[in-house]
Amino acid sequence: MAALRRTLQSLCRISREKSSTLRRLPSQNAAIVCRNASAWTFVPDSPPDTLGETTKMNLFQSLTSAMDIALSTDQTAVIFGEDVAFGGVFRCTVGLADKYGKDRVFNTPLCEQGIVGFGIGMASVGATAIAEIQFADYIYPAFDQIVNEAAKFRYRSGNVFDVGGLTIRAPWGAVGHGALYHSQSPEAFFSHVPGIKVVIPRSPIQAKGLLLSCIRDKNPCIFFEPKVLYRAAVEQVPVGDYMIPLEEAEVLVEGSDVTLVAWGTQLHVMHEVARLAQEKLGVSCEVIDLKTIVPWDAETVCKSVKKTGRLLVAHEAPITGGFAGEVAATVQAECFLHLEAPIQRVCGYDTPFPHIFEPFYLPDKWRCLEAVKKMINF
Repeated sequence: MAALRRTLQSLCRISREKSSTLRRLPSQNAAIVCRNASAWTFVPDSPPDTLGETTKMNLFQSLTSAMDIALSTDQTAVIFGEDVAFGGVFRCTVGLADKYGKDRVFNTPLCEQGIVGFGIGMASVGATAIAEIQFADYIYPAFDQIVNEAAKFRYRSGNVFDVGGLTIRAPWGAVGHGALYHSQSPEAFFSHVPGIKVVIPRSPIQAKGLLLSCIRDKNPCIFFEPKVLYRAAVEQVPVGDYMIPLEEAEVLVEGSDVTLVAWGTQLHVMHEVARLAQEKLGVSCEVIDLKTIVPWDAETVCKSVKKTGRLLVAHEAPITGGFAGEVAATVQAECFLHLEAPIQRVCGYDTPFPHIFEPFYLPDKWRCLEAVKKMINF
């Protein structure tokens, strides 16, 4: 902990040195501004014209819309979890129980293993099961059901049976005040498991289309929802039924010098990094949203790195064993002769997720910018 404290103090000092605004402030305000150094701005997308009428939605409303469509178009679809009949703690299922009845949207006991086990049972007999785990931090009691049952159901039966109709939703990632039990990003645990798909959206438009794709996919899916974006992310979202392909990354900003890869909330940090790199360093960054963690789109990432020669991968989860390591290893193997500098990973630290130190724990734009400088100067 002493080493972590020294690292955090160093990061705070770097942030102060880089902020001309901060240098003009009284010293007693320095700590306040330093805590805001990890701030980012949500970058909305424009909906494709082909998707028709749109309306203003935040991220949780877009998820409600997706589940509403799923229930209306599939009479076998059911939604269940802790408090979902009341709308859920983040209000993602508001009004659905009233509209579709208590047999299709219902509460469960506080038992994650039971929630997922129940979903496996329903999916195994042909239903579309949409299970909610109230926080991704509490998905671990269901780990055995997901890893040893849902993921292996098709394989162990020789494709005679499957639970492809199972989708598990869970609020995910940092939120600003969640501390160690309401801030975790456990995607890497499930990336090691053949038989499931893991998806993380960046915005309301993406969330609706990707969730509908997960619900209708013929494989069990885990859909992690960046909870800090539930209300912070607002876009004009198509009101109709649409799907966004799984397993396809998206190049959001084209660039020539560095490839920046992220998913979920971190994608918006990368937008800030790309802007800062251009303004302060004259460096052109290509920004890629991975979207699907498993199976991930290695082709799109490698194509970009072969062009730029440099790669930065960032995520909120701890660096050791994080999914950035998988991306880095694959790119190193596929693009070795194209690399101009060692691949950089900027991630959370190998500690429990802190409360008061959250702004320093997160891979903010300043830490990522330092990694970009390191690659350019290599």
